[in-house]
Amino acid sequence: MITKSYILEKNILAIEKLKVALFYGENIGLKSEFKKKIRDINKGSHINFTQDEILNNEISFSRELNNTSLFSENKIIYIENCTDKIVKIIENYLEESTQSKMILFSDNLEKKSKLRNLFEKSEKYICVACYPDNDVTLKNIILSKLKDFQGLDRENINTILNASSNDRYKLLNEIEKIISFFSNKKITHNELRNLLNIEVNENFNLLKDEILNGNKVKSNHLLTTTLLEPEKTIYYLAILNQRLNRLSEISDLKKNLSLTSAVTKMRPPIFWAEKNNFLSQAKIWEKEKINKVLEATYNLEISAKSNSLINNSILLKKLLVDICNEANVV
Repeated sequence: MITKSYILEKNILAIEKLKVALFYGENIGLKSEFKKKIRDINKGSHINFTQDEILNNEISFSRELNNTSLFSENKIIYIENCTDKIVKIIENYLEESTQSKMILFSDNLEKKSKLRNLFEKSEKYICVACYPDNDVTLKNIILSKLKDFQGLDRENINTILNASSNDRYKLLNEIEKIISFFSNKKITHNELRNLLNIEVNENFNLLKDEILNGNKVKSNHLLTTTLLEPEKTIYYLAILNQRLNRLSEISDLKKNLSLTSAVTKMRPPIFWAEKNNFLSQAKIWEKEKINKVLEATYNLEISAKSNSLINNSILLKKLLVDICNEANVV
């Protein structure tokens, strides 16, 4: 049975009566939000599996399905990363009579997917597509979650949106920060920017992009003018690693797609303002080079936890120079 995500969001209690559900699509944040709501509503034991774990040990999965808990009447089993490989096992489960509920999560499933069709054609079980958000849906999330807060003007809403890079999962994390920090429910612009590290992000992101683009002149200028706070070394490395990991995903997609198609296919979607940098950097950074830099950032992160702050700052700048040089190696 096809169920629209926005309808289910408004009536999440309905899922409490359903035994089996499939959530599929590219919106990781929306799927995570559904899972959290399901856990909150259903009191009982919650068991997590991945598809690979079930395929590698179906007996253990079957035992978990049929075992009843001494401490709870309700048992909910979550299965992540589902594909058509698990259809037969799910069909067998649907034919059995067990007390366990089952919630499946998948990435994007094509119309011809056997798993998707199994749920869409069923009258008993629901199938929910979780498509990427747009600015309107994300803005509505902000307005809904922070409806009791003062100071939620257009400028502050855009600040929150930009900090999340149009990613619902990141947006929900930023909203949690805001709720915790502004306990008086009065949001001020400067405090909001500081809380979300807007200035730090903007300055380091400029530097990061010139480094990864291999632009030595601009990189050297920014290295001398950008304040890199030593105590935030691990935070800077996290920003850098996030970009490198996304470039690694593009490198994989490029095996079967054009560069433009690979960037467009990325999920969560690449923020429009960052697309040009992704396109230029993806031409430079292939898997082998990316892995080399990721190893270097990992080693610096380990040493940063024991080094002096001054030493961290020196080592970070050296790493950034090395990355810029690596970008120019053909």
